[in-house]
Amino acid sequence: MGMSWWQGVLTVFFGNLLTLVPMVLSAHPGTKYGIPFPVLARASFGIKGSNLPSLAVTTAGGLGPMLSAPSQFGPGMPLEGRFWQVAVPAVTANVGYWATLSLNIPDFSRYAVSQRAQLLGQAAGLPPFMALFSFIGLAVTSATVVIYGAPVVDPVQLLSHMTQPLAVCVSLFGLILATLTTNIAANVVAPANAIVNLAPRVISFTTGGLITALLGLCVMPWKLMASSGGFVNWLVGYSALLGPVVGVVLADYYLIRKRVLAIDDLYSMDPAGRYWYQVSAVLGYIKSSLAWQEA
Repeated sequence: MGMSWWQGVLTVFFGNLLTLVPMVLSAHPGTKYGIPFPVLARASFGIKGSNLPSLAVTTAGGLGPMLSAPSQFGPGMPLEGRFWQVAVPAVTANVGYWATLSLNIPDFSRYAVSQRAQLLGQAAGLPPFMALFSFIGLAVTSATVVIYGAPVVDPVQLLSHMTQPLAVCVSLFGLILATLTTNIAANVVAPANAIVNLAPRVISFTTGGLITALLGLCVMPWKLMASSGGFVNWLVGYSALLGPVVGVVLADYYLIRKRVLAIDDLYSMDPAGRYWYQVSAVLGYIKSSLAWQEA
């Protein structure tokens, strides 16, 4: 994208700092009432309407090559004066990267022991560590340019260049562990709960997870990862669909209901229940999504 290493790391940090705000706010009802996001969404969108937002989250010469790489936006460079044209979509993409967790964070915060615990945990764990991971990724990619003559951004492809069996085995174990402990937790819990919300009496969480895995294959995510530009554009569009959901849910919880929910009614299928039908939230979401897409 033309950024220097520090511009890239700062963009990631700032994007995650912005994401932290809705994540902390959305986590509050999960911690207070012990409810996942699909149940929280029922308060804003209604018992059935909640399905809408639920389905819409030494060889390389050290760091020298990366640290010395100039920004392409500086004077005399190819992208001179165009930094903000790239930085704003990049920050939006970083926000979109965590857009689903900004919504479904109650799925996890419901297990927090206190509001202080969920706030400090997210504040300490999200912006600084995402910036650190980005720095490590940039450093490793920079090293591959020197070692192999071309940037290698895919960890699996990078392992194919390694010749030491022990190093390859340890690295593969790390990838498997990261997939099981991080990617599955971040990308399966939310859609599994959303699918369960469609028919709670019929679909269990295990079944929802299996359906999620099948749907994940159907959307062919490897095509999204084929280019950085395409991935960023997809994240920007994705955040345009999820952003209005965050706005509706948070406005309803904090401004209209003053953080007070009737838990029994959230689980009631009685048409006379207070959360049975919330057409205003659904219409507000549709209008906001259309307006964001046009903008």
